Amino acid sequence: MAKLNRRKALALMSGTMAAAGISAPALAANKKVKVGALRFTSHSGSFVAFERGYFSEAGLDVEFEFFQAAQPMAVAIASGDVDYAVTAISGGLINLAQKNAIKVIGGALSEEEGIDGQKYLASDAAFQEGVTTPTDLDGKRFAVTQPGSSFHYMGSKMAAAEEIDLSFVPLQKVGAIIGAMKSGQVDGWSIVPHIAKPLAGSGAVHIIGNVADYIPDYQVTTVFTSAKNAAEERGLTESFLAGFSRGVDDYAAAMIDKTASEDAMVDLIHKYVYTDRPRDKAAPSIINGTMRLNKGAALNIASVQDQLSWFQSEGLVDADISIDQLVDSSYVETIGA
Repeated sequence: MAKLNRRKALALMSGTMAAAGISAPALAANKKVKVGALRFTSHSGSFVAFERGYFSEAGLDVEFEFFQAAQPMAVAIASGDVDYAVTAISGGLINLAQKNAIKVIGGALSEEEGIDGQKYLASDAAFQEGVTTPTDLDGKRFAVTQPGSSFHYMGSKMAAAEEIDLSFVPLQKVGAIIGAMKSGQVDGWSIVPHIAKPLAGSGAVHIIGNVADYIPDYQVTTVFTSAKNAAEERGLTESFLAGFSRGVDDYAAAMIDKTASEDAMVDLIHKYVYTDRPRDKAAPSIINGTMRLNKGAALNIASVQDQLSWFQSEGLVDADISIDQLVDSSYVETIGA
């Protein structure tokens, strides 16, 4: 059931004041915060909020720390090295939540019908041997960063639906997986479209399916923080979510709804994503990465529960962990509750 809470009231107030040309209240008093991110288009809500001053207007002095996988980011939140982050739910994140170290407080990237989403891939070597659909991956090697990662979840959900067996190969980093796919050391993988499509276009891999066909309305990434911040730093946390949500709105207007300049948004995102490429080479990949970021950081609680149940069924987390241990649902609208 949707809830109007203090965070939403703050966002509404901030929007009204911004429209009137007045700065939003700096509840966090220029508080220095460190935000964890990956250099993916799907993390653009944070990048836009920083570049357009929305974090500053919310009273935050933001510094980014970049990671290459989800689980190290969860550890950084738990240790206090990072204050807020956006990433996929992993076994490591759930285990830290059970220890009351972290809390999911919102939603970010989602699979949505009508918007091109994450892909299942086959290496060129596997494709040439006849792997042209997800079913053909039966008995093959499927790349993941770590056991209990979102890649593991996506692969397992597809395998269960197709009634096939996969051999999961942990390679720690996305870059290492790309290299293994190109060399044929692994046969399959699943990844966001801004990585999948350029790789497929080069002939290095082949797109053989859509994640949304197996996991509709998948809450791919979540916004999370330490349990201490969620419980004791409410004003700070609401300020972060208010700034982040404004960044998401701008991103959606430009990249999905087409009511704002796509070129200007690509220029902004290029400061963080595919920075090693010229803008004209990076732009198609950035645009290909466009997926829905939830308005107001709304959280699909039904999808989060499905992920938690899968981790439990695989023995990757304790069977008695509850959704309330993982999620603080007091900050944003929840979907599917």
